[in-house]
Amino acid sequence: MFKTLDDFDFNGKTVFIRADLNVPAKDGQITDTTRIDRFVPTLKYVVEHGGKAVVASHFGRPKGQKNPEFSMAFLAPALEKAAGVTVKFIDDCVGEGRDAAVKAMQPGEVVLLENLRFYAGEEANDREFAESLAHGMDIYINDAFSTAHRAHASTEGMAHLLPNGAGRLMQEELEALDKALGNPVHPAVALVGGSKVSTKLDLLGNLVKKVDYLLIGGGMAHTFLAAQGIPMGEGSLVEPDMIDTAKNILANAGACKIVLPVDLVWADAFAEGQEAHTADVNALPAGKPLLDIGEKSVAAFADVIKNAKTLIWNGPVGAFEIKPFDKATNEIAKVVADQTKAGALTSVAGGGDTVSALKKAGVKADMTYVSAAGGAFLEWMEGKSLPGVAILEK
Repeated sequence: MFKTLDDFDFNGKTVFIRADLNVPAKDGQITDTTRIDRFVPTLKYVVEHGGKAVVASHFGRPKGQKNPEFSMAFLAPALEKAAGVTVKFIDDCVGEGRDAAVKAMQPGEVVLLENLRFYAGEEANDREFAESLAHGMDIYINDAFSTAHRAHASTEGMAHLLPNGAGRLMQEELEALDKALGNPVHPAVALVGGSKVSTKLDLLGNLVKKVDYLLIGGGMAHTFLAAQGIPMGEGSLVEPDMIDTAKNILANAGACKIVLPVDLVWADAFAEGQEAHTADVNALPAGKPLLDIGEKSVAAFADVIKNAKTLIWNGPVGAFEIKPFDKATNEIAKVVADQTKAGALTSVAGGGDTVSALKKAGVKADMTYVSAAGGAFLEWMEGKSLPGVAILEK
């Protein structure tokens, strides 16, 4: 089990906090502050308990070189505004200048270091670089679950060198994922969408061992339907080289019941404003794009969800970006939200498209937990050990 902020006395201590401030930005303007906002509780806790907060993150892909294009200086005012504290920017993350600035800090002060990935030692998890980062620090806190699947100097290496624990966001993520997949209340359901089986092979293989029902939508359902001998046609997203794999997953699902669509929505073209038509999976038109699951499939998925206690969701069930092919995803999202609000369901969702779909459906705030972690969330669903988490648990 890992330590949390509550296990430390921060008073007068210099605290290195690994955050994820890799925010979307255009022309120096932040377009989404979610990652900053979600980091604020950890920062405020450390500061309010007398700690000297040294905040570090990466931004973009500078490839181990100092590059002004990827400087984090513009993030200091945004962090200052979000947390309501003064944030001083330091134009390096290691070295004598940084060390002197950190040494001069007073309890309750905050500094933001320059981009960790300006040094190749960060992504290489170089011991010497980790030691340079840890120099002068008393405690290491990792609040960047979204980078926990990478064994970098600031996500894994430093935890070998200092007393360590999880920040509030890391703690929330791990507790939510444990409820969803580690120790779920049954019946447990996984809803998986997206276009390709090939990108979610490990995930599907792990889920059938953990949940009672696996609902499959999106383009990947086409491959599973083909594996059942249903002719899918040229308009489908079937991956021919994945059909045997899909057959194998279906045959080895054990006690897990896999639920596939029974009807699909098609149109003359994949474009806004196209008329949507629904067909049974055994009577699909030749050569027409298949863009969503149909009403009967939505009803079948909803029945399973309404009887579930736990749901983990990754991937929309249709081409949700374009109306009217967002209909099934929106309807299922509403069922999940209603069950969650009623206290009948613990719902955890993650992955970029999933978060976008929930936002579009207007139900993101109604879920039990929505992970913004992307790759780390997927690897956790795949059952993989995440280096940034495993070291904290030691």
